[in-house]
Amino acid sequence: MDALRERQRGTLVIVLVINAVMFLVIVVAALYGKSTALLADSFDNLGDALTYGLSLYVVSRSAAAKARVALFKGGLIFLAACVVAGQIAYRLFVPGVPVFEVMGIFSLLAVAANGLCLYLLWRHRHEDVNMSSVWECSRNDIVSNISVFLAAGAVWLTGSGWPDILVALGLVVFLMRSSLRVMTSAMVELRAAG
Repeated sequence: MDALRERQRGTLVIVLVINAVMFLVIVVAALYGKSTALLADSFDNLGDALTYGLSLYVVSRSAAAKARVALFKGGLIFLAACVVAGQIAYRLFVPGVPVFEVMGIFSLLAVAANGLCLYLLWRHRHEDVNMSSVWECSRNDIVSNISVFLAAGAVWLTGSGWPDILVALGLVVFLMRSSLRVMTSAMVELRAAG
């Protein structure tokens, strides 16, 4: 059991560092490129970095503690979705065309970084509710990154900011659903833990 916890801890430290660095890089790129979808991507990385930090804390804790942290992670995912929804509302009133080159380059960089995280977390995805929710966050990142890349192509093709807004809206729905899945699993675990 200790060997499993140490493996989980080592993996979580690596993915925590990757996500913290990617948050800083992508938030700067999103603000520079005026992309709501890329900004959504950056907040997802921030939420993941916080999530991985919490996951490190509960690696050696009880099933109930892991379930409570997973519940909190679901809340963080929900909060990220709300922040992006607010940014979408702002873009509807203050429209603009994002810089598609910035969106494309940084979404591909994010795919590479999050692909590495997903690869590292793959073996842990069924070990417990804590690692399962961490893996879910990483999988969300890949979907988010690819969506931003596709939005960059659509912005380039149309010369409009609408693809950026539509992809961001899709990411809000995706994040909401993920939040519900994580929180539902956590509630089941909490009930089972007593």
